[in-house]
Amino acid sequence: MKDQRIVIVGGGVAGLEIATALGRRHGIRRRRRGPRPTIILIDRDSAHIWKPMLHTLAAGTRDLAQQQLTYIAQAHDAGFHYQQGELCGIDRGSRRIALAPLLAPDGRELVLARTVSYDALILAVGSTANDFGTPGVDEFCYLLDTRLAAEAFNQELRIRMMQSLVREEALRIAIVGAGATGVELAAELVQLAEAAVAYGADGLDRQFRITLIESGPRILAAFPERIAQLATQRLRSLGVDVRLDTRVARVTAHGFVTADGESIAADLRVWAAGVEAPAFLAEVDGLQTTRNHQVVVDGNLRAVGDPRIFALGDCASLTPAGETQALAPTAQVAHQQARYLIRHLEDLLLGKPVAPYRYRDFGALVSLGHFDAYGSLGKFGFFEGGFIKGRAAQLSHAMLYRSHQSRLYGFWRGGLIWLVDLINRRVKPSIRLD
Repeated sequence: MKDQRIVIVGGGVAGLEIATALGRRHGIRRRRRGPRPTIILIDRDSAHIWKPMLHTLAAGTRDLAQQQLTYIAQAHDAGFHYQQGELCGIDRGSRRIALAPLLAPDGRELVLARTVSYDALILAVGSTANDFGTPGVDEFCYLLDTRLAAEAFNQELRIRMMQSLVREEALRIAIVGAGATGVELAAELVQLAEAAVAYGADGLDRQFRITLIESGPRILAAFPERIAQLATQRLRSLGVDVRLDTRVARVTAHGFVTADGESIAADLRVWAAGVEAPAFLAEVDGLQTTRNHQVVVDGNLRAVGDPRIFALGDCASLTPAGETQALAPTAQVAHQQARYLIRHLEDLLLGKPVAPYRYRDFGALVSLGHFDAYGSLGKFGFFEGGFIKGRAAQLSHAMLYRSHQSRLYGFWRGGLIWLVDLINRRVKPSIRLD
């Protein structure tokens, strides 16, 4: 990979882990003479948050400042380059990507539109919720897909909580989509209300009205049936109104209107249903994409139609050999694909034969805040198909995040950050109070 420019677009789970690993292996902080590859990470945000944690930041049960990692600091520590920008186009002929101008909140142009050349392009741009063309979603709903979106929701949530207390009115929050994000957000909101009461917001827990809306016959469709049933029972015991087989036809300023004509009133509306990749990917000439704009890749994670472009995580569609369905867009898949490219990218760029990526199902975990957690243990190993719940599942869920931190910071720094988190949990408020 000598003298090559490896451009990674997207600083999520996959993109940041690849940039960090390649930077430490080949980057600007390595004391070696001669040519070496240039590793460039591009993301529209300035800081990274582990995406499965966004619902806790939205609810205010985690400290955003404490959990985020700024890209420029990570670039300095790991030895890669970082540029802030949003990908808006790819010219495969000249091997250049186009970045949209960077605007301030008031509309001023901070950074001009520009292009960046590449020898190898790794697309890890993630995904957003899919509104399926439902009228009113863009105008009236929050989508918790990014750090800034989670922060915006939390700001509005705290304003509405204050109004609810002062006016002694109910605060109605409705969430569409009962996948992991919607289910975990509902539980965190219950936890938020209980904690707020402990800090003096008397009666707030009784004023919260949380509705979880799912178009399918059960919540957590990607999880085993047993987990879905237990989570449904637990949510309902916490006071969450779980509505199944309920399809939303449109969204208004006052709530949701179902396909049956029923109105579900909501002061705050969250859309957490469906997954789709950025729409511009479908417009890149020569790349094969799905109806959800995901780039179709081969077994080596190369885009079908261009061996110099790789895609992984939520923005990629890979159907393993012998399977009929593509891999689900999960953090587990993104992490495994990132490890594959970290190990084999150099050989792939040199044209050497490399065994195809093989997904290993390590199971799935869902956490209902401090109330409970459930998990399946995957499809291989001694405990194949096993089930865990309670403390064991909560610890397993926490370890996923700590493992991610360890890969970014290193073992010792990651351990120190975990220690700081434990100390802060003892000495700081359990919810955001500012």
